[in-house]
Amino acid sequence: MTAEDTRHQARLAAVLNRDQTGDFVYAVRTTGIYCRPGCPSRSPNPANVAFFDTPAQAEQAGFRACKRCRPDDPAHRDLASNRVIRACRAMEQALDAGDEAPSLDDLARGAGLSPTHFQRLFKSRAGVSPKEYAQALRDERVRSALRSGSSVTRALLDAGFGSASRFYERAGRTLGMNPAAYRKGGRGMTIRYAVADSFLGPVLAGFTDLGVCAVELGDTPEDLVRALRDRFPEADLCDARADLAPLLAEVAAFIARPDHGLDLPLDIRGTAFQIRVWKELACIPVGETRTYTDIAAALDNPGAVRAVASACAANPLAVVIPCHRVVGKSGRLAGYRWGIPRKRALLDNEQNEE
Repeated sequence: MTAEDTRHQARLAAVLNRDQTGDFVYAVRTTGIYCRPGCPSRSPNPANVAFFDTPAQAEQAGFRACKRCRPDDPAHRDLASNRVIRACRAMEQALDAGDEAPSLDDLARGAGLSPTHFQRLFKSRAGVSPKEYAQALRDERVRSALRSGSSVTRALLDAGFGSASRFYERAGRTLGMNPAAYRKGGRGMTIRYAVADSFLGPVLAGFTDLGVCAVELGDTPEDLVRALRDRFPEADLCDARADLAPLLAEVAAFIARPDHGLDLPLDIRGTAFQIRVWKELACIPVGETRTYTDIAAALDNPGAVRAVASACAANPLAVVIPCHRVVGKSGRLAGYRWGIPRKRALLDNEQNEE
């Protein structure tokens, strides 16, 4: 079977299963009509189906747009994304009101899809499942409330946690520390750190019990410790260079040779959108770059270019989350909080390793 045959079969399966994640249109020769995958019209005979990458191609071939799914109408061109956006808003509104987030069954019913199809659609567009998205929303509300000085009880209730036990079950994964410590800038928490040399200059790696929580680049060890202190002003920072020497060596080696990977657990905290951006950055191959526009488009949110840039700027793990591989639209190097010279050096190093 050729690659084109495989692609045809995958698209046909998407049409017959009413899977809305496909980025194409299909036409039915017997009716002369073309549709988007997921159209509620009757399933076509596979022998009569033709596929096109865009509505324009289907129309050039003589087909007319379906009046039910309206694939030629920009307002309805991506029904899948619209359904996901509505589901996200429903979860946000429920949590804003202090209620539980809607269940998968409720969200799927609102989208007119089966729970299985809606789960797959949501994850393909948002990068996380509906449950993970709702958890991320609650987690961010908790972090925001604790930073503003709210009590733990008030924070968890306002964030939509039905009970304290449910919150504390997730607290370690959500905050990397107990909630009271997070609200107090890490008070009562120990972050072990060490500084080593790299080809970019000094590098600091900070570790919680869950994994690597910070990787900082700078001009002097003092600058790096100060940056860690600014993030966790009340934490107990412990210089553990002797104990961390093997782990730090892995981090330094990874910075020099990112193609070898980093086999260490990570303790990453961010908003749902930031985590989506960081996951997308991790998919950029070593030696390649993407623009902020590319990343926004990959997230199916082309208008979020500035938000993508902000997420890159909030990256807590230099090189590990490769925000240095994101460049301006013209290819210009810009927007690297550890300095443009380091960004250029990282890219040059990666391209030389190819």
